[in-house]
Amino acid sequence: MPPMTARFSSSQSFILPSTGKLLPNLTANKPAHTMSFSSSSSSSTSPSIANSKEIKNKTPDPDTQKLNQVLRYHNQTKHSFTNYARGPRGLDWANQPNPFRRYISAPLLSLLHFPTDNQDPGVDSAPLYHSVFNSLPSPKSISKSSISQLFYNSLALSAWKTTGFSTWSLRVNPSSGNLHPTEAYLIAPPIESISDSAFVSHYAPKEHSLELRATIPSNFFPKYFPRNSFLIGISSIFWREAWKYGERAFRYCNHDVGHAIAAISMAAAGLGWDVKLLDGLGSKELERLMGLEMYQGFQIPDNPIKGKMPEIEFEHPDCLLLVFPNGVKDFDVNYKELSSAIMEFRNLEWKGKPNSLSKEHICWDIIYKTAEAVKKPFTLGDDLSIYPFQSSGVCSEGSYKSFTVREIVRKRRSAVDMDGVTEIDRDTFYQILLHCVPSGSGSGERQKRLLALPFRALSWDAEVHAALFVHRVTRLSKGLYFLVRNEDHLNDLKKATRAGFTWEKPEGCPDDLPLYELAGGDCQQISKQLSCHQDIASDGCFSLGMVAHFEPTLRNKGVWMYPRLFWETGVLGQVLYLEAHAIGISATGIGCFFDDPVHEILGLRGSNYQSLYHFTVGGPVLDKRIMSLPAYPGPGIDA
Repeated sequence: MPPMTARFSSSQSFILPSTGKLLPNLTANKPAHTMSFSSSSSSSTSPSIANSKEIKNKTPDPDTQKLNQVLRYHNQTKHSFTNYARGPRGLDWANQPNPFRRYISAPLLSLLHFPTDNQDPGVDSAPLYHSVFNSLPSPKSISKSSISQLFYNSLALSAWKTTGFSTWSLRVNPSSGNLHPTEAYLIAPPIESISDSAFVSHYAPKEHSLELRATIPSNFFPKYFPRNSFLIGISSIFWREAWKYGERAFRYCNHDVGHAIAAISMAAAGLGWDVKLLDGLGSKELERLMGLEMYQGFQIPDNPIKGKMPEIEFEHPDCLLLVFPNGVKDFDVNYKELSSAIMEFRNLEWKGKPNSLSKEHICWDIIYKTAEAVKKPFTLGDDLSIYPFQSSGVCSEGSYKSFTVREIVRKRRSAVDMDGVTEIDRDTFYQILLHCVPSGSGSGERQKRLLALPFRALSWDAEVHAALFVHRVTRLSKGLYFLVRNEDHLNDLKKATRAGFTWEKPEGCPDDLPLYELAGGDCQQISKQLSCHQDIASDGCFSLGMVAHFEPTLRNKGVWMYPRLFWETGVLGQVLYLEAHAIGISATGIGCFFDDPVHEILGLRGSNYQSLYHFTVGGPVLDKRIMSLPAYPGPGIDA
């Protein structure tokens, strides 16, 4: 790829024709190809890092050191017009990681399968997709059938694809590059036909089965959790993502954690179950609960290195979700006693050894240094707050096809191309966005608290907003819009962004939807250039950048919020995926974008707000050369 002949300059201007508002011009040239193992770090440096570097003869306190590490990682892994974040030079296909973790010699417990197109009412039928945003059905009891449905509709395979000599699987939960770094663990009380004892198991999606890792004390669940509840642990294998994406992989792994949280929440909602992140526990408790301590001893190198490093395939403990019957709210979790009980899991007999994923590896040291810095400590003061379920707003419910939750989640696909033609109506656009705001509708509260599905699974007030590029929405002007998902930030956002933005509610916008038009005009070229020159960002109905309240959140709440900001973007992205399919079109997450040029378009300075994830929604172009095969071949299964 030829070197840059022009650099991004904030002094140049791009005119949005309908209003004459001025935005920076984005050069159409692509960046020099620097995605090599030996390339230098990005030249972008946060002012906060410069101000907080070690002063001579003075060492920063541990919290400051962790914050510096996070800010260093975030800035070093930005893409720019002149330089991509560091990654491998080409793909080492011989060492492509196995996408399936298995625990060799652990007992395998098969789960049940269900037809995707299930129109017959019965015990295993699923509610309509859009209905669960308004109210949840009566909760199912914990059984082999209901647990099977939960995983089948959240983390299982959804199809196999084949073309030529290549065959690959797809999953219900999306993943950057279809690499799937996310692993899941079920920690549950005794379940008939699965286990006579309370147990810890690993979910094996290729087999749609549970691998029994250990049995746990019978009093664990009755003592600490409400009746008919269980836990799902989530972990990440960074190497799977880093194999393709290098240093930026840590971002993508955490996007995927968010997608998984939302996928589990939606599947649980179809069964009448609520989901809540148990965020009082620390990484140490999660590691022991999921039996991940076998990976102790990984030594982080000082620089990127290549070689045989089987220990790099360890699983990083991300989060723990409590799944419980909807409507159960009068309970609390004694984190101190729970932590002590989990620490006793060191005495359990753990079954199975993890399989090897690759023969050789590349260790991008900054990923593991940052992962260590953001590990959450045990925090005694955190209370588990279960807020009443809040329904989402309704503007155009008729936009949805009559699909069940299972049909939508299992038929979800990531579009590879958009057709550049498909349009959606303004009310449909507003309806999609009503499902993207955290507090729902009718509560009388400003958008802030996470009350609505699936955001209610998270444990903090919303910190992520959306800058939207509207291309093909009938009865709505093309242009740049902004969805404010935490209205406490509204005044600050107005001050932080360009002075010329109008911040006007568009015509017909529901009162409880905090959507604002910033500037009118055709943004197709801008959105394409910002998303690494990818047509998919301009050829849909709309695209967007998810903008997080960034450094103030890390300083005020702790650096362990860094991955959680990405989780929130992943949850929001999952909603956009499902919404698109529910109205009959498609969507795709975009991890490759030019970070600081996005901020320049919005007029953002410093690191109070940062763009973390991009997305596009529109009419997909189907590749007829690719054949789709059932996820789990067999009589009457996914045929």
